[in-house]
Amino acid sequence: MNVRFRVVPLVALLAFAGTAAAETLLVERVQQEPTMAMPSRGMSMDQVQARFGAPASKLEPRGGQKHQWPTIYRWSYPAFTVYFEKSKVVDAVANKTGDDEIGPKPAVR
Repeated sequence: MNVRFRVVPLVALLAFAGTAAAETLLVERVQQEPTMAMPSRGMSMDQVQARFGAPASKLEPRGGQKHQWPTIYRWSYPAFTVYFEKSKVVDAVANKTGDDEIGPKPAVR
C-alpha cells in the first residue's frame, strides 16, 4: 500500500481535532462526575415518582403502532430523562447541561 494514502486520513483527523477541543462531550462529563442518582432499570413509574418526585414534564408517548412495537413513555427531569416500556424503566439518560455540550439532542416536547 502506498504511504501517501495512509497519511491523508491522519491529516484529516488532526484537522478535526482542533475544532472539538473547546466543546465538552456529554459522555466525558458523565464519566467525570460522581455517579448521579438516576432511576434503575426495572423500577416502576410509582417508584420513580416516589424517589425522584414529579417529573418536570411528561413527553408524548412514542411507538405502539404495531403490536410488536411497545409504547415508550418519557419523563423529563432537570438532570435526566427516563424511558418506560409499559410502566417499567428501560433506561435513564443524562441531559445536556448547555448548548456547548455535544450529546444527544433534547427530547422533542
